[in-house]
Amino acid sequence: MSEVLSQNEIDALLSALSTGSVDADELKQEQHRKRIRVYDFRRPSKFSKDQINTLQVIYDNYARSLSTYLSAQLRTPVQIEMLSVEQLSYEEFIRSIPNPTILNIFSLYPLEGNAIMEINPDLGFALLDRLLGGPGSTLSKVRALTEIEQSVIERIVQRMLDYFEEPWGGIIELDPSLERMETNPQFTQLVSPSEIMMIVSLEAKMVNVVGMINICIPFLVLEPIMDRLSVSYYYSTTTKSGTPAHQAAIQQKLEKTLIPIKVILGRTSITVRDLLELGVGDVISLERNIKEPLEVVIGQKTKFLAKPGIFENRNAVQVSQIIKEGNDDE
Repeated sequence: MSEVLSQNEIDALLSALSTGSVDADELKQEQHRKRIRVYDFRRPSKFSKDQINTLQVIYDNYARSLSTYLSAQLRTPVQIEMLSVEQLSYEEFIRSIPNPTILNIFSLYPLEGNAIMEINPDLGFALLDRLLGGPGSTLSKVRALTEIEQSVIERIVQRMLDYFEEPWGGIIELDPSLERMETNPQFTQLVSPSEIMMIVSLEAKMVNVVGMINICIPFLVLEPIMDRLSVSYYYSTTTKSGTPAHQAAIQQKLEKTLIPIKVILGRTSITVRDLLELGVGDVISLERNIKEPLEVVIGQKTKFLAKPGIFENRNAVQVSQIIKEGNDDE
């Protein structure tokens, strides 16, 4: 019986109380009796509600990161939404997916064991069509992947797995790696049929194609970190990343980062004939006057103006003017 009564049931109960056919004292005693809760020993609940909420937060962040990556990679808007996180037996999961499909078996080092990322065939072929220069359409009839298509999918799936690192960083530092790819679910015997799995369902929308991405991780893989799968632990570790010590460490790494820098002496235009006839000793006239400052380019942007000269017997420039101050985006 449902714990939430409908309006008709409420009206019937009030009517029974008013007529005396139902005793209010009996109802109060019923509340104090021990209630029997149905428990299926074949499908034990191994993930608590708090752990499932934590997984929802992790994969909601993952969905946003994956959406940004695929949109940039495919040059078209891709929307990915986390639909649900639930626990099912491995047998139920295998029965729920089509055949053939795209099953990517991957590891989650340092955790032991393998997991599955299942990509719906319609979505998989739409990704392939877009990556190979097409509009992103799917096939009218699903078939197995060719060797070339499998190679292309493997590269993009490995990149999709790499995006596990950031959302899982508050729990554990993972190094996901694609192990192999299968198309027939019956040939993928990852664990025993009765083993409980954590199933994350993501919905991907691209052009006119809507498909599912299911991430299946066995309980045995997550068991060593079950005590960390709490929302309080997750947010307590992620907030530590903003401490002064952490910021100082990031700043120290950035200060040692190498960036390309070049000085533009000048520009000119010549014909291909003149270019082919150039020889040693020839002089090319530039459009810049010798008294004008030179442009100092960092990356792809002109940041400074400078004067040429010699410093310790080496060609050098002296910064004379700042063109544009850097900002957070640059």
